[in-house]
Amino acid sequence: GHEQLLKMMEERMMDVEQKLRLVKRLLQDKVNQLKEQLSKNTRADAMVKDLYVENAQLLKALEVTEQRQKTAERKNYLLEEKIANLNRIVKNLASPSFSP
Repeated sequence: GHEQLLKMMEERMMDVEQKLRLVKRLLQDKVNQLKEQLSKNTRADAMVKDLYVENAQLLKALEVTEQRQKTAERKNYLLEEKIANLNRIVKNLASPSFSP
């Protein structure tokens, strides 16, 4: 009885050791998976930061471009007014309004 009990205990120990090895392997796989995910997340975070900076630069460039467009539109309007005034002056000079 004593030897059989000892044999059963050994078998249980071997079974427990085998299960522990399996659990250890599964945990190591999970650790590797999480390390890979962390690496991907780190790269993604860096990309998001780069995109944030690039977006800020593009917004500033857009703001500058819009300001230049407004300035160009203002100058264009003033030039059109000057052309209209010059056309009136030329028309007045060309019309025979002065009779001798």
